Amino acid sequence: MNKVILMGRLTRDPEVRYSQGDNPLAVARFSLAVDRRFKRDGDQTADFINCVAFGKQGEFMEKYFRKGMRAVVSGRIQTGSYTNKDGVKVYTTDVVVEEVEFAESKGVSEANAGAFSNTPSPEPKVDAGDGFMDIPDGIDEELPFN
Repeated sequence: MNKVILMGRLTRDPEVRYSQGDNPLAVARFSLAVDRRFKRDGDQTADFINCVAFGKQGEFMEKYFRKGMRAVVSGRIQTGSYTNKDGVKVYTTDVVVEEVEFAESKGVSEANAGAFSNTPSPEPKVDAGDGFMDIPDGIDEELPFN
């Protein structure tokens, strides 16, 4: 069985191209930064996994996902190879996306997006007196606590 489930943050906006032919097919390429469970001093703390989504999934990625957003992806691992312009054989490994879901609310995602861009985002404040979080200005999302 070839099945993979990943949760991580997009390292860049999905890059979408369309195939040639009578029925063009969306092909979205992106990578996820997936935190490692255990960390050693001096070692990399995340793996950067290349993903590709086809058709409706690719269009969905293009429309709703941006750099820094947290996503859950399930799919299968696919390996391949090609010869580059220098004549060197290059081996590839991609996750072919079968399903993708948002892993955080829109408000949290927008607040976190500031950490991945050049514009600062407001930080939420915690009131130690009552334990409730003050929502920063500019976030109009209702919290999903139903």
